[in-house]
Formats: sequence, structure tokens, C-alpha cells
Amino acid sequence: MRIVITGLGMISAVGTTADECWTAIKAGRSGVGEVSVVDTTGLITSKGGQSAIVDEPGVDRCFTLAVKAATEAIEHGRLAEAGYDPARVAVVIGSSLGTSRSAEQFHEQWIKQGLRKADGRLLMGYALHSVADLVAEKLQLTGPRSTLSNACAAGAVAIGYASELLWSGEADVVLVGGVDPLAGLSFNGFHSLGALDSDACSPYTRSAGLNLGEGAGFLLLENADAAARRGVPAIAEVAGYGLSADAYHLTAPDPGGDGASRAMAAALRSAGHTVDQVDYINGHGTGTPTNDKIEPKAIRTLFKTPPPVSSTKSMIGHTLGAAGAVEAVVCAMAVRDGILPPTANTGGLAAPSSLDIVPEKARHEAIDVVVSNSFAFGGNNAALVIRNAAMTDTPPPAAVAAAVGRDVVITGIAGIAGSAHSHAELLETLASGEPAYREQVEVEGYGSRPAGTIDYKAIAAGINPAVLRKMDPTSRLAAAAVNELHRVYGKPSRQQAEQTGLIFATGLAPITPVKDFNEGIVLAGGPSGANPKFFPNTVVNAAAGHVAILHRFKGITATVCAGGASALSALHYAYRLISRGASERIVVVVADECPDALLAGHVKIPGFLSDKGVHPYGGGGTVLAAGAVAVVLESAKSAKENEATVLAKVAGFGLTGDDSGISGLRQDGSAWGRSMTEAVRTAGLTPDDIGLVAAAAMGREVVDNTEIAALRGSGLDRRPVTATKSIFGETYGSAPGLALLAALQSIQDGFLPGTWGVDVAPDELPGLVPQGGRPGPVDHALVSSFAYGGSYLSLVVSRWES
Repeated sequence: MRIVITGLGMISAVGTTADECWTAIKAGRSGVGEVSVVDTTGLITSKGGQSAIVDEPGVDRCFTLAVKAATEAIEHGRLAEAGYDPARVAVVIGSSLGTSRSAEQFHEQWIKQGLRKADGRLLMGYALHSVADLVAEKLQLTGPRSTLSNACAAGAVAIGYASELLWSGEADVVLVGGVDPLAGLSFNGFHSLGALDSDACSPYTRSAGLNLGEGAGFLLLENADAAARRGVPAIAEVAGYGLSADAYHLTAPDPGGDGASRAMAAALRSAGHTVDQVDYINGHGTGTPTNDKIEPKAIRTLFKTPPPVSSTKSMIGHTLGAAGAVEAVVCAMAVRDGILPPTANTGGLAAPSSLDIVPEKARHEAIDVVVSNSFAFGGNNAALVIRNAAMTDTPPPAAVAAAVGRDVVITGIAGIAGSAHSHAELLETLASGEPAYREQVEVEGYGSRPAGTIDYKAIAAGINPAVLRKMDPTSRLAAAAVNELHRVYGKPSRQQAEQTGLIFATGLAPITPVKDFNEGIVLAGGPSGANPKFFPNTVVNAAAGHVAILHRFKGITATVCAGGASALSALHYAYRLISRGASERIVVVVADECPDALLAGHVKIPGFLSDKGVHPYGGGGTVLAAGAVAVVLESAKSAKENEATVLAKVAGFGLTGDDSGISGLRQDGSAWGRSMTEAVRTAGLTPDDIGLVAAAAMGREVVDNTEIAALRGSGLDRRPVTATKSIFGETYGSAPGLALLAALQSIQDGFLPGTWGVDVAPDELPGLVPQGGRPGPVDHALVSSFAYGGSYLSLVVSRWES
């Protein structure tokens, strides 16, 4: 199939609609000016790309930008009249900052007034995926949902994942985009790095620094044939994309530009184009000295005769996580109209690279194939290929490969959680059935609460001290999980490592570095307290950058931040990439910390935290814990060539959503049940074939009763069910990874792990395995997961028979 763009929405410093933005960009008009929505006192600059959107009372600016641009895209694409089942319309969003403005307010109140007086409502949308949940609620879309957060490449990676959902047939339409507001975190952070330009930025010429911008870009993507049948014109086509990791430095790109070059090459391969067919490159073009030196080098490495290259950021500023999506919107309009957008603010200077940067004035030229670059902290590189939808009827190679598919297997898994500081201890804990969350943590003004905290010194062995010193807690957890993986299954050769992909996932992180960075600013009364040591770790994909550097993983990389569904969302992305041949081997790492700030954010929610442990399906609240899991996925071919031990086959996925909105769940369980049914169906099985369900129950009735309804609706309530959170606690993003580990262990040893605190299965869930567990054959297991806000993923893994 071919993916076409049928709707666009955009907000930036030069307009509040896609057409307004495009008119200004064609004219080379800069929107960079004085910023009023962020206090810039004491910063290098007071300038930025602020949009004209007015804040709504009580609504985070991120939400306002996202909903407005997303609504424009679906109205432009006439989605309402298309007749699509809302359950087949996915929502995928890329963001780096999310609702960080609200978090900044909460931190300031906490520091100045104490935790009890801090307004807990400011944290309602703290989870990064909340923006996707809100968009889905407002637009009544109940299909698959995910949030990508590869810092400044997030919007582009989101479009990549959206493409996978369409190529695989798991969605009929995807509303995909990126959003980030101007915020104190980003202004103070880039100030601390000395990366801001005091004037309007000048990419590829003066290159004195970047301007921060804000905005949102959304695209409506659908099958080209379906769009033609309903008479909606194709604006352009998303033909392919490529991802890579530098594995070099957390904030600086590889000086040779190798990673950027590999991402562009991969994008062109996936689209079926050669370098001489590219008519235009929308460059990353930040205006920093490093980018403007290395990006041209990467382009010249790949292109013998480079096409024109220009920077949209010269007019709207760097919109961070939104940039890849915003620039994809610009590229689509450039293809549609045959106009090369200019690079503004050159001051008449020639580009030192000698590239044609389309200085100051747009040019009318026929444009059939465009490459759009997005590079990010952590050495994360993404490139998109957007082309003229009329140039060919042939589907791109990536789509053809996705339709065929390949077997994907799991060849390694290891984890840590709470008091279990090694994989061996984790297995012992699982076998004993005793909880790993016995630590008592003091919460300011609320007394102590049990938690599954990690001894970070205990998990540091084997991690390069030079890298360890730069890590935040989540990164240390992720690195420790990979170390355990290598300890159990062996370390790959250098050549194999450099070809290995890395997808990192987290439910809520980073928490500690964001709190520490904000606290420094509040206590110092301004930017003098902005610590450049903390800032690089405030991006969600920092852990991926650290792990890639430690192990020289240079393949495909992405970061998922989808709450409690994060582990399965990341595994699904890796599965799709391997299935279509984009990668042979990907390590999925998922980690979440459990600092006092996490407990502080939850203690204000009545009945959320338990003092007596986690009793799934018994109520009383939950216990928060830290955890991390590393999983190796390979093609069956790769596993055979590497003589790897196959633990199980990835047999089926179910991805669904509801429209319950931020922090909500539809308590009839229908959407959750659909994910289970779909996972079983795509595995080619029936409910009776499932030997174990690793459930997501965590001691809160609102969650557990919803899952019971889902299990009943999918015919799984009488199958053996275990709830691993009773042992490991609520580890958010890593929880489904720990559940998967338990499921794989059951397939290997034929033993059903029990649910701590349960002596007899309740009448409403007769399949629940009581404490102590029991023997039982497991050929197929289902892992269940959810995220507050109404996103559900289920995974079926099966015994491998080669």
C-alpha cells in the first residue's frame, strides 16, 4: 500500500493554521521576536518563536496547541465524512516537553510552600502520553495510540511509527503529529549549554546558536486507494523513513556525520529512491555551530551533488519535539506547490559548506522527492522521505516487505525490580512469590509509604564509571538491565552491536533530573541555577543515548513514553521493524525510577497508594516501585545464524484505545477486551489456547475491575491468570516487561506463578492463580497492559518450534 497525506494542521510563530504558516514561510518571513509566555530574565536572549495562540485558563499550553492543530488536520482531510470506524483510527504524537510548564509550576509551589500546598491538579497531565489521550478524547478516536519522545526527532519518529501501523494494516488512518510549547525548562536548559542565539538565528551561515520556537504539526495519513475512493486529494505521500544512533555523545553529534548519513540512506532505501532522485532536503538546520558543520558533511557524504537544502527553523525557531512533524507539514506543501522554502536571516552571507541553502527567497521548482532531517540529543537521527503522490503507483519497498512479514523471536530477557538487584534475584523473587517492595520512603508531610526502591550502588557494577557519572537514575536502571541481559545471554560482538537497534521505553521518566533542574532555578531565583549537568538527562531519550554509547548500538533507535503500556508499545515497534526487514536485531529496554517525587505526585490522589502491599482484584491501592527490563528481539533467520536460544515467538498483538481522556479508563472494559481478542486472533489462536494471562492488575479497583470485564469479554477470565504487580509493585512502563518475563519463564519451566496475597481465586475471576503458584503447561501466554487515559496493548508469545 501507499500512504498519502490528506489533511494538514500547523501552528507556529508565523501562523495559527497550515495555510497561514505556509504563506509566511514562502515569503521568508521570520516569526522570531520577543517572548512573553516564558520569563526570559537573565537569559542569553529574550527572543523566540512564540505563536499567537492565547493560553486557555487552567489548560496547559501543550494541550491547546495540539488539539487545535490536530482538529485542523482532520477537518482538512474531511475525516468526519469518511465513514471510518473510530477504532481503526490511530493517534500517534511526538513530544519532548509535553506539559512541562505545569510541572514547573508544581515544583515551584512544592519548593516554596511545601508539598501539601502544591496544587496536585497541575500534575494531571504530567505523563507525556496525556496529550495523545486528550486529542483522542476530543476527536473521539479509539484506535491504537502511542507517544514517541526522541527529543528533537520525536515528531519525525512518530511519523515513522504511524507508517508502520498503516503498512501492517493495524490502522486504516493515523492522525500523527508533534507538539511542544515554549517553556522555562527548554529556555534555561539551552541557556545553560550556551546554545541560544541572542538574535534571530542564522542556520548554515552565521551559525551562532538556535532560537527556541513552539508549535504543533499534524498530518492525516491513509491508504492512497481509500483516499482516492472517497475523493479526497492526496497532498503528498509518505514513502519511507530511516532511524539511526550515533552512539557517540549525549548532546553532540558524531563529528563525521555518519549516523545522520545512515538515517538518510535508510530512508531512501525504504522508499525505493536513489540519492540522485532527491529534489530538496529540509535540513535539521538549527543554527548551532556544531549542527551547521556536521549536517552538511553528512549530506555531502551521501550526495555527490547535493540538492538544495534549507532550514525552516530560520523562520519559526526550533520547535523541539514538534519539529519533525512541523517540517513534514512544510515539506508536504512544498511538494504540492512546487516551491522550495527559503533559509532566512542569512544576512547576505554564503554558506561555508557551499550548499545551496535557498537564501532569503523561495524558488518555484518541480519537487518530486524530499528528504526531511531531524537530529536529537542522545545521537538520535531520523529522516523522512515525502514525495509527489502522482509520481508513481508503485508501493515503496518498506510497504511491500511489511505486507509479507517475517517471524520475530525473543532470544533474551533480563530484569531488575525493587530489592531484586540482579536477574537471578528477580527470578528468585518470582519463584518465592514474596514482594520486592519492602522499603519505607518518607513523603514530606504525609508520613512514610512502602515502595520498591533500588540501591543504585548495587546495580552499578560493570557500568563504565565515566558514563555512569553522567547518568540519571532511569539511565542507570536501563544500563543495569542491559548488563544483566549480557551476563545471562552473552555480549554481542562489536560488529553485531553496531548493527543492533535500540528502542527505549519509559512510563513517566525522567523525574529526578527534571525536578533537580527546576529546583536549581527556583532556589537561585533564575537562570544562574540552571545546571548544565542535569539538563541533558531531562529529555526522555537520554537513557537510550547512554545505553547506545555504552554498548555501541548504532542501529535503529526510538523512544516510547506511553505510560503503563510503554513496554508493549516499544516491543510492538521493534516487532514491526524486524518483521519487515528494517532490522535483524533490536534490544528493547524499558525502565522507570521510583524517587520520592513520584510518591509525592501520587500521595495526593485519594486511595491511590497502599500501606499494606499490592492485592490485585482486592482493592486497597498500589505500591510504586522501580524496575527495568531488557529484551532481545531478532528475526528467526538472525537467531538461527547467531545460534541464539529462542525463548518464544512473538505471535500476536492487540492495540486499542478509548476516549476516556486524561487519566481515564472506560470501566466497561470493552476497549481493553478488544486488545486481548485482537492479540489472540492475530496469533491464530482461540482463548482456550492461552495457558497463562500475565495481567496488569495493581490493587486499584478502577483498574482491576476494568481488567476483569476485559478478560470476561475476551473469554479469558477462566484461563490461568497471574498478577505480577503483586510481587514487583507498580513499575509503570516496565511492568508489562516484568509480566512478559514471568510469562516466558512459565513457557520454559511449565510453572504458573502465583499472585501474592491471594489464597483463593475470587468468584469474579476464577482463573486467578493463588499465592504459591502451581504446575501447568504453557504453550501460549498473553501479556496485558494499559495506560491511564485509555490506551491498551496485549501481546501473545508462543513456544517456538523451528
